Amino acid sequence: MAPLHKSSNKRPAPSQAGSKSKKPHIETSTTDKKRSRPVTQPVAVQETGSDSEEDFENADSGGEDDDVALAREQDENSMQVDIKPKDPNAARESHKAQKALFDQRRAAKPNSSLLVEAKKVWSLARQKNLKPAERQKHLRSLMDVIRGKVKDIVFKHDASRIVQTAVKHGGQKERDEIAVELKGKYRELAQNKYSRFLATKLIRFCPAHRASILLEFQSQVIRMLLHKEASSVLADAFELYANAYERTILLREFYGKEASLFSVTHGSEEDKTRAKKGLNGVLEGADSERRRRILAALKDILMNIFNNSDKGAVTHVIVHRALWEYLSAINESPDEAEREKLRREIFDSCQELLAEMVHTRDGSRIVREFLAQGTAKDRKQILKVLKPHIERMCLDDEAQLVLFTALDVTDDTKLLAKGLVSAITVSAPKLYNSTQGRRSLLYLVVPRTRRHFTPAQIASLAETDAARSRTSKKSAESREEEVRRAASEDLLRWITESGENLVREPSGSLVVGEVMLHAEGDKADAIQALLKALASPSTTDPHPIDLPPTSRLYKTLLQGGHYNHSTVSVERVPTSLWDSTVFAQEFVKTVGRDQTVGMCRGEGNGAFVVAELCDALLRGEAKEVRKEVKNWFGKDVVKEIEGSEAKGKKVLLEKLSLL
Repeated sequence: MAPLHKSSNKRPAPSQAGSKSKKPHIETSTTDKKRSRPVTQPVAVQETGSDSEEDFENADSGGEDDDVALAREQDENSMQVDIKPKDPNAARESHKAQKALFDQRRAAKPNSSLLVEAKKVWSLARQKNLKPAERQKHLRSLMDVIRGKVKDIVFKHDASRIVQTAVKHGGQKERDEIAVELKGKYRELAQNKYSRFLATKLIRFCPAHRASILLEFQSQVIRMLLHKEASSVLADAFELYANAYERTILLREFYGKEASLFSVTHGSEEDKTRAKKGLNGVLEGADSERRRRILAALKDILMNIFNNSDKGAVTHVIVHRALWEYLSAINESPDEAEREKLRREIFDSCQELLAEMVHTRDGSRIVREFLAQGTAKDRKQILKVLKPHIERMCLDDEAQLVLFTALDVTDDTKLLAKGLVSAITVSAPKLYNSTQGRRSLLYLVVPRTRRHFTPAQIASLAETDAARSRTSKKSAESREEEVRRAASEDLLRWITESGENLVREPSGSLVVGEVMLHAEGDKADAIQALLKALASPSTTDPHPIDLPPTSRLYKTLLQGGHYNHSTVSVERVPTSLWDSTVFAQEFVKTVGRDQTVGMCRGEGNGAFVVAELCDALLRGEAKEVRKEVKNWFGKDVVKEIEGSEAKGKKVLLEKLSLL
């Protein structure tokens, strides 16, 4: 009998593998950063401010090229000719005359020959499936054509796209060259329907020229913010691309003419150091009268923006930064009556617009400050404005902090339960799968826990605690308890209805575990839903207990709390909220012998779960149930477990011996 050859796992030699086909080269473009989206904006509508690559190159996809317009006019004129002319030569002569008129009108336009030549090269350079070397060759040719003429052609919609292509695909040398050539024209670029995309891209891709570009906007920033086209250019520059000093160039105009007149604008180190402090740097060393004038000017500008909310500037970060600096400045006023008066005036002017601010860091902080400093009536008004957008806010990192602060500072928990808590719990099926949505659900039952909230988030939420202590009457503990009680019924009902699906998902297991441990109310139905997921699962491939998140969930519930690695112990919740011994007894009753013993034979974490089941029974007083489980694991079963590869079998056998 011929000997059997062992199969080899080695890769075949290159000669055996044959020729390796090359993968086609595909150019990848980096994804543009996007401005934060207001929660008031419909999801389906694309934000006009953050232009995509397609918008950038096709800024006016609906517009007509001049040549196309002339050709269309020529076609319309030709339609006036009879379909079947009696004299064929007459039709030919008519077409010649129209073509001559077409060429004459095109040639009469400024830079017509330049545009014709540039479009020929542009049509080659803008193709998508080009190798880098070939594209750069066409771009060099394009730059040779438009060099020195960029300022003359950039405001035409068709020629603007030519320059945009050079910026998009060109190198830093070409971008800087275009940026220098357009010096002195950036305000016009930003206000033009077609060239505003080019202005944004030059701010993004030309950091060496960014400060000089932004300086061209000085004295016109507020007007540009209220401009339909220029507003998005300023918003993108401030939020996405500018550094700390460059942002102050745009902010300086908010502080009024006096602050702008007496500030250094040459970019000196002294200017940069002081400018980075923002409004505090402007007010540094100012007497009370000058301080009052600067704050009054800032308030007037902000109110002007709020009164023109239809322009869209209210949603921009630059406005939120200016407003937050104003609130911070008036909070430092020693006169409490003056401080409250100024805060009331600015709140009354923007209270209907607060939902358009919560999506940014500064905007979120503003609304949270109004919640913490406001009266019960103010908080009710704020919640009324936010109510239509609660689900969207739950899914936003910054906006959800506003909801958390509302839960922290509002004494009227009946109002919270009706207007805020119920809106969050009803949306639980849509929220639990995302990190942000999951945090929104968990804050109702375990607020500010390090298990689910980062130290930065907890520190940010704690910033309003001092104001809360002055304006709220209830203690934080009693308010948290009332919020938890208000949320418990809906969350437990959700687990009862969807428990089997939730426990199979990592995100669902996290939420279910915290709700079961900390929620208040009758949990019997929810417990049965969770145990039936083990007793008769809809699918056993894999069995729920073999899924790591699921096994951790049941292990935690049987432990009665989470395991703390620092103290090497289980932090059990009060038995008034969750009694693990009762859950263990229901586990035995509902899951039964076959499923429980089967868990110990698998290769998953079932043995650890059954070990915790035994430990929970040992802590309880149900001796009959303990004896029943002991009988399930006879000598044959124990011997089978000892010889198996099950994880945690040693821990399980140890716990079984104690029953």
